[in-house]
Amino acid sequence: SVTDNPLIFENDFGEPLVISGGNFHGEPLALSLDFLGIALTDLGNMSERRIAKLVDKSEAELPYPPFLTERGGLNSGFMLLQYTAAALTSENKTYSHPASTDNIPSSGNVEDHVSMGPNAARHVRDILENLSVILAIELMSATQAVDFRLKKQPGLQLGQISAQAYQLVRQQIPFLPEDALLYPYLNRLIAMVRTGEFAALVPPL
Repeated sequence: SVTDNPLIFENDFGEPLVISGGNFHGEPLALSLDFLGIALTDLGNMSERRIAKLVDKSEAELPYPPFLTERGGLNSGFMLLQYTAAALTSENKTYSHPASTDNIPSSGNVEDHVSMGPNAARHVRDILENLSVILAIELMSATQAVDFRLKKQPGLQLGQISAQAYQLVRQQIPFLPEDALLYPYLNRLIAMVRTGEFAALVPPL
């Protein structure tokens, strides 16, 4: 959508066509973007909490070791991945502060109420980038947890889409029994999340 007023086009005869936008204020777009940012931030909140559950040593009933590593204490396992997810989740909470609630009059008070829509759009962009990293960390952590559980329950069957997601991850990342350089693996998953490879596994509603 374009919020400028007037809108200037060229008609079929090459002549200028001027259309008054009328409702030229960008507030509807700004509000929609702000709400989108809040929703995406909440998705990241939920994902980070699932990651934390996967690595939390206090979850004694879970069928995998603390921090998803075979030799905890000596190895940090996936602990630092959870740190990263927590940091990005917190950052998104800052970005999701509604830009449209701010206002600085401009043009000598001619534009006495501005939408701050471009700020809202940039915030959504940054939230999306962080969210893709958080989701990639969850995929990486969940796949590691599945492998630990399969060791204890070899007959375990994953759901159809979960199994496909598991295979996609394992095509890029091996099981990690001890500490390894994680960012090259994580970057592969981030790219796959951003290009929609995992989203494509989910049938349309």
